[in-house]
Amino acid sequence: MDAGTVMRELEALGKERMKKMYISNGAKEPVFGVATGAMKPLAKKIKVNQGLAEELYATGNYDAMYFAGIIADPKAMTEVDFDRWMDGAYFYMLSDNVVSVTLAEADIAQEVADKWIASGEELRMSAGWSCYCWLLGNRKDEEFSIEKLEGMLETVKKTIHDAPERAKSAMNNFVYTVAVSYVALHEKAVEIAEEMGPVEMKRDGKKPSILNASEEIQKQVDGGRIGFKRKYVRC
Repeated sequence: MDAGTVMRELEALGKERMKKMYISNGAKEPVFGVATGAMKPLAKKIKVNQGLAEELYATGNYDAMYFAGIIADPKAMTEVDFDRWMDGAYFYMLSDNVVSVTLAEADIAQEVADKWIASGEELRMSAGWSCYCWLLGNRKDEEFSIEKLEGMLETVKKTIHDAPERAKSAMNNFVYTVAVSYVALHEKAVEIAEEMGPVEMKRDGKKPSILNASEEIQKQVDGGRIGFKRKYVRC
């Protein structure tokens, strides 16, 4: 299946309601408005195809870029490839839900995510912290350095209130994810979340969001879900 055929299939799956929702969250035209679940049958036909993924991502169409992440081969992508994808990720749904998710299945995930976190650029920081959330929620605890994660928790505590807006959300989610999915640092993450307190995240054209990792962690404790790991990162 070539890129033109995929684009036509995606366009046929588009819904105006979804399109409006994506645009309200920051997507720009061209957008078809395809629900992620509606992409699954098409993804099953194609499976993994990195060349096609690259063509689709380069279109700048939000739905095609999202679909590219589903059929990409993360292990075939280099740091340069991921940087190029980040260059095209113009809002958080691409940086955090496409690029960081794809990176989370690559062997170089932590290395690239560390670089993005240190970049000082809002969406790269957001993608880097988000990547760790995807990693922690999927990979075995032994794949991480406990000392490194402790240091990252301290960094969040010290810098989250002054961080770029989208990075605040990803950093807050990092503390939550460590508490839920990395049992060895559960207590530490709970302590950090309490010290952070509520975090205000400003949003263009909308009321600010108040992020509260402590409350969200407690919900998971109450539900007996500490230690949760998902089987797959990508859908």
